[in-house]
Formats: sequence, C-alpha cells, structure tokens
Amino acid sequence: MTELKITQSRSLIGSSGRQRRTIEALGLRRIHHSVTRSDTPVIRGMLRTVSHLVRIEELPASEQANASKT
Repeated sequence: MTELKITQSRSLIGSSGRQRRTIEALGLRRIHHSVTRSDTPVIRGMLRTVSHLVRIEELPASEQANASKT
C-alpha cells in the first residue's frame, strides 16, 4: 500500500476547531513535524479538510521499505 508523508507547514492560529482536531488525529504536533500514514480514503478525507495547512508527499517504494525499518 502507498505511504504518504504528511508535514504540517502552517500554524493552527485562526483555524477552526475541526481543523485543529484533524491535525491532532493525524499525529502532527507542530510546524515542520512529519508523520507517515497509509494512503486510505479516511486519511485522504482528513487531508482534504486541512490541505491548506499541510504538505503531502507520496513515498516511492524504496523509501517505504526504509521508513518501516526505523
């Protein structure tokens, strides 16, 4: 399954409570913090909600293998 690297790129100041809870549910804690999540419809829906606050990168297969080892 494809993995997504999600990085918070903007502050939550001025964002709605729903957006704050979505960022928290994704596991992001601060600006420039990154997490890796599986590419599922649920995660894609969450990312659509906060697309203006995050950067999303699809990890190539070689990086997926490296990310699972750490």
